[in-house]
Amino acid sequence: MTFSLSAGSAKKIEELVRRYPKKEAALLPVLHVIQRDRGYISPEAEEWAAATLGLPPLRVREVLSFYALLRRKPAGKYVIQVCRNISCFLAGSEDIVGHLESKLGVKPGETTADGKFTLLAVECLGNCDHAPCLMVNDDDHGPVSKDAVDAILKGLS
Repeated sequence: MTFSLSAGSAKKIEELVRRYPKKEAALLPVLHVIQRDRGYISPEAEEWAAATLGLPPLRVREVLSFYALLRRKPAGKYVIQVCRNISCFLAGSEDIVGHLESKLGVKPGETTADGKFTLLAVECLGNCDHAPCLMVNDDDHGPVSKDAVDAILKGLS
């Protein structure tokens, strides 16, 4: 298995594993560290995490397929997540998604050819009082309009 992490991430994972009485309980935090280090969780990273935590590889895959914030393929420098849950939908999130599709030239789940943006339509960002909302990497924005989206994109250029 060919997989390695930065020294800082490897040390963080060692600390995480020691923190839990059962090391398999560290799976989610370990996957987050891997994703921060590598940008996504590759099949090699899945195998490495399973071996490190003494878990069957299928268990790691189950967790990865359940949590939308964990990526199994490379993403753009900027990951734009648009909430499509009921509050945001009623406030116009579908128009925001359509506007982003037009501006970026990609559909949800795709990354621009230059690798700069990944567009995702997600179930809930937990920001219902700011509907429609979106996240760019770890930054919340909302409520957003098409003009606000244009300003956000301009700021990322």
